[in-house]
Amino acid sequence: MGLFGTSGLRGLVSADLTPSLAVRVGMALGTFIGAGEVLLARDTRNSGLMFEDALVSGLMACGIDAYCLGVLPTPVLAYLTRQLWADAGLMVTASHNPPQYNGIKIFDGDGMAYDEKRLEKLEKIIDCGDFGLVDWRNLGRVEYSDKSQLYMDMVLKSVRLGEKWRVVVDPGCGATSHIAEKIFQNLGCEVKAVNSQPDGFFPSRSPEPNAESLKPLSKIVRGLGADVGIAYDGDGDRAAFIDEKGVIVDFDRVLAAYAAYVLKKGGGGTVVTNVEASMCLEKMVEPLGGKVVRTRVGDVYVAEAVKKFRAVFGGEPCGAWIHPKHHYCPDGILSSALLLRALEDEGKSLSEFVADVPSYPIIRKNIHCKNEVKHAVIKRTEELLQRVFPDYRQISTADGVRLSLEDGWVLVRASGTEPLIRLTVEGESLKTAEAIMDRALAAVKRALGDLGK
Repeated sequence: MGLFGTSGLRGLVSADLTPSLAVRVGMALGTFIGAGEVLLARDTRNSGLMFEDALVSGLMACGIDAYCLGVLPTPVLAYLTRQLWADAGLMVTASHNPPQYNGIKIFDGDGMAYDEKRLEKLEKIIDCGDFGLVDWRNLGRVEYSDKSQLYMDMVLKSVRLGEKWRVVVDPGCGATSHIAEKIFQNLGCEVKAVNSQPDGFFPSRSPEPNAESLKPLSKIVRGLGADVGIAYDGDGDRAAFIDEKGVIVDFDRVLAAYAAYVLKKGGGGTVVTNVEASMCLEKMVEPLGGKVVRTRVGDVYVAEAVKKFRAVFGGEPCGAWIHPKHHYCPDGILSSALLLRALEDEGKSLSEFVADVPSYPIIRKNIHCKNEVKHAVIKRTEELLQRVFPDYRQISTADGVRLSLEDGWVLVRASGTEPLIRLTVEGESLKTAEAIMDRALAAVKRALGDLGK
């Protein structure tokens, strides 16, 4: 695909993504579904309304009724698309990307993000320009409403807390600004909200919650003596956590700890993650009789596998967790509420909850490689890695090539956005990880040399 990526359509505003392109996306979706109703929502970016209006125009031109729900987190839009029996949902967001970016993510009537096959069909409609425009008498309608209470009711019905947790919530001026604080207050928590004023320039911190952007929140949690700090990305499909000591909790370890909790509560099952997640997930899941399924990087692929394998839980080590009992979109607010319930069930603080999860060193390197030969280099590297690590336990080509080893693993994959080969290694010790990296890096460089690049 050239236009759509794993997270839909995303790019620089007025460069890669323009209002005219958004109109064509709206017309293509209208042509594809033929008739019906589409829900629309947006995050707080200042370009959001512009693209929403353009999408609405395209939908109406094809006879589709558009229902604009205003500023909402992506998972809320996904949930409401299924709950309100809409034929599709359109989310205007660039998620955790900087404010100069925006994007369009499409959900079907089940609240599942469009897969590659459907996106390819939309792209063909856009390329050929054969839109199903209707007569002026049959243009679609547009309505504006606020349906967020339906989502809030779902969370409050799904989570019951007995303790009065002291929580610091940080929406980062993003799409969770309107509802995250309300939900935790209604759950009986003592809530302090920071950066909760909606602002598409994200003046308070990066819309991506990471170790650097969360340093101020760590100080606030520690200074207030709070039980937990919770930060969301720009569109609320990711959550990051600060423990009661003000320490930013490792994404892989809290993912593994929660997966283990779900398996203990449910008596086993399958957990889905991507090829980049730490092997600590297997270390926590397999002793409980669970199975780990790994997919390509991207929440779309995780969601598809969760549904296909009837998994009890799925997530990526970026804070994007999927709870299939509720819906199939990564959901930061729901995840953080469910995590509090898990802490309460286990009678543990957040630091205690993750304490049993082993921590392994991960090393990453990027190697420059022209886009046109990236996949050939990966294929050649696959052959070489099997020679370099003849005793490998398992090989996966779901996303690049990943070899599971006795004391670690190595992943070589092509960047989806840059002329790079990404090399990731994890080992049971730093010395082991470095040894694996040295041998894997040599294999990648040899593959580049074999192809004359």
